[in-house]
Amino acid sequence: MKLYNSMTRAVEPFEPAGDPATVYVCGITPYDTTHLGHAFTYTTADLLIRYLEYRGHHVRYVQNVTDIDDDILKRAAQVGEEWKSLGDRWTAHFIEDMMAMNVRPPDVFPRATDVIPDIIDTVQGLLASGVAYEVDGSVYFDIHSWKGFGRLNHLPYAEMLPVANERGNRPDDPNKRDPLDFVLWQKQAPGEPSWDSPWGPGRPGWHIECSTMATRFLGQTIDVHGGGADLQFPHHECEIAQVEPLTGRPPFVRFWMHTAMVRYQGEKMSKSLGNLVMVDELLRSHTADALRLYLGRHHYRHAWEFDPEGLDESGRLAKKLLGATVVGSGAGEPLSAETSRADFEAAMDQDLDSAGAEAAVESLADSILSAAEAGADVASAQSDLRAMAAVLGLRLDAPEPESRVLEGWGSHLERFRDLSRTH
Repeated sequence: MKLYNSMTRAVEPFEPAGDPATVYVCGITPYDTTHLGHAFTYTTADLLIRYLEYRGHHVRYVQNVTDIDDDILKRAAQVGEEWKSLGDRWTAHFIEDMMAMNVRPPDVFPRATDVIPDIIDTVQGLLASGVAYEVDGSVYFDIHSWKGFGRLNHLPYAEMLPVANERGNRPDDPNKRDPLDFVLWQKQAPGEPSWDSPWGPGRPGWHIECSTMATRFLGQTIDVHGGGADLQFPHHECEIAQVEPLTGRPPFVRFWMHTAMVRYQGEKMSKSLGNLVMVDELLRSHTADALRLYLGRHHYRHAWEFDPEGLDESGRLAKKLLGATVVGSGAGEPLSAETSRADFEAAMDQDLDSAGAEAAVESLADSILSAAEAGADVASAQSDLRAMAAVLGLRLDAPEPESRVLEGWGSHLERFRDLSRTH
């Protein structure tokens, strides 16, 4: 199996370092979900995990919820809703969308606010190691104090700053030594929620949340860390900087995996632009299998534009696969799926070529339908079709999503509701 590694910019052989394989994917900031770009990221992670499981690996998967963040607080103020209530409501909506799409749930689904003590410990460690500094109740990472900064994004300093400024950086903060230094702990602003810390009341910076959750639940070195391509810089670059100076054991992440952006009406699909195609709206007129197949038509590293006609085509493929799954088997010569299975695995082994994998599955479905019409025994081939379809996250003739999907996401949802009742 080979995966593209954003750190090296190369497709490299991939095997997990141990058992289980460890995967972390940056989760939602819950104030308006789930659009097609979200779905592309999380079904890509699902595809990776399901294929690793198909290959016999156990996987420990962590996906976080950024439940305290500048964007959450801004939206809560705009709509006149308490920030935590807003986040809980949209997190529940996201979970319901993931269940509907048959996405394998993470083993751990932490909120940033679950790990505030761990974040404070990490910030104290970074201060002690000399890569951070405190000014007036806020703590910042000094990017010039750590030579590894910039390794992931490959950008010169002059190009880093404007990108960071577009993605949440505050270059005019007078407490900063350098405009690109990033906040680890942010002093409480009037009216904002806060937690006690050695530097006074405040809240964590965005980047420190993910690196803390990743290392707490998966250890100092992770096999795969994923997320949207827009997180590569500054978010993932900053995550590396927050971990490796403390552990002294690079790499923090063995393979960085970034999902390309989805466009609509000629622009990147984003909340800020308001050009969102929402998953729940698409599922009113299309099956989950159609949507999964449509997303899988696009390689995870290549940007693409939403095309309603393409989704309709995937709906037709979903119906074909269902037909091949339920068609009656004859008593004639058994149909072999060996070639289709080999083609499917070869595609998936080559950096998760989901389109090639879908082509192999469709070819097998065509063979099953033709062979069944001729009276052949297609039962074994249908079993292979089901196994490959399961890697693609398809339900086929199942009346509902997989039990592990319903139970796993259901337990996360219930936990959120329990926690909401205690606040």
